Amino acid sequence: MSADRRKRVAVLLSGRGSNLQALLDADQDAYEIALVVSNVEDAGGLAIAREAGIATFALAHKGHARADFDDIVDAQLRLHGIEAVALAGYMRILSEPFVARWEGRMINIHPSLLPLYKGLHTHERAIAAGDAQAGCSVHIVTAGLDEGPVLAQAAVPILPGDTADTLAARVLAQEHRLYPRALADLVRTL
Repeated sequence: MSADRRKRVAVLLSGRGSNLQALLDADQDAYEIALVVSNVEDAGGLAIAREAGIATFALAHKGHARADFDDIVDAQLRLHGIEAVALAGYMRILSEPFVARWEGRMINIHPSLLPLYKGLHTHERAIAAGDAQAGCSVHIVTAGLDEGPVLAQAAVPILPGDTADTLAARVLAQEHRLYPRALADLVRTL
């Protein structure tokens, strides 16, 4: 794919932006990050985007009905000519109409080996269950929480003495390898 044929991607985030940085650092030609959106006005990922010269939009979701907030975000995506959406630590459940508008063009990185441990506290839950391994999954976003088709996964062993934090650090390293590849694979199909 030539540089002028790269798909325009928006990254939605709520936190520090480590997966955004991984997407930016990836050596590939399938996509360009054209917009970063956050529901947390001082999210660290916004600074990463601004430093990279990427357009940003931040608005606190409090005080907005879910569908109304998602309509505001959708308007920004359309304004910037976005073709695909990558959720990267976006800590907000999306409305069904928003998900439907981006059907098949929106992915999420989740810190578990789906279908195990949907939602929050995935590392604690994997350790408490006595699992031998944990990991991360990239999936298509659907209306059900972490229920969409899995596109890619990476596993790491759960080591004796692991805490949620030590396990999270190893899983995050795999997220940074997996997400750019999965996003590139998706946008090549659009």
